[in-house]
Order: sequence, then C-alpha cells, then structure tokens
Amino acid sequence: MPTAIGVDIPKAAALFHALSDETRLEIILLLSRGERCVCDLTDTLDAAQSRLSFHLKTLKDAGIVSDRRVGRWIYYSLNRATFESVEELVGAIKPSHAASSSAVCCG
Repeated sequence: MPTAIGVDIPKAAALFHALSDETRLEIILLLSRGERCVCDLTDTLDAAQSRLSFHLKTLKDAGIVSDRRVGRWIYYSLNRATFESVEELVGAIKPSHAASSSAVCCG
C-alpha cells in the first residue's frame, strides 16, 4: 500500500532485505558486469551451490534478478526496472533541504 509520499512500504522492505546481505551484494556487483551462468557465480564466489541458490532466490523474489534456462544451465541478470524503482524510492525518502530538525512538535 503506497503511503502519503507514494512509497510501497512492503515492496521497499523486501528490496532492502534482499540488499542487506554481503553475499547478495557481491552477486549484484558481479551481475552488474553482465549476465552470468550460475556455475560462474559459484566459482567466483567460492560458494556452495545450495547457499548460492538461497541467495539467488531471495534476489529473484525481490525482483532484483531474473533468470533464463539454457539446457541444464541457468543464467542470471539484473532487472533494470527494479534498480530504477530503488532509485525512485531513495529519492522519495531522501531528506529535502527544506526539512528542518528544529520543527516544533505538539506545541
């Protein structure tokens, strides 16, 4: 449900949760250079396949990555639209220059 400032709080929470893990951030950085096969990610991150699958599922559920299957391999890439949404979200919650910490409350 969008709030008064137009932020979908549950969606924002899911995005920030997915971005809040070091391994997932490493995956995102690798994918920022282009699509990668899951075997490349496993080798580069020196991660067990089950652990990597958990992190990729979290990123996919948040809409941050998308996948495609070619034979028995799965290729992952970043979802550009989600990063545009994150950019809009951060812009919506960024304090404005007009915001003042000296505002009087209840008085």
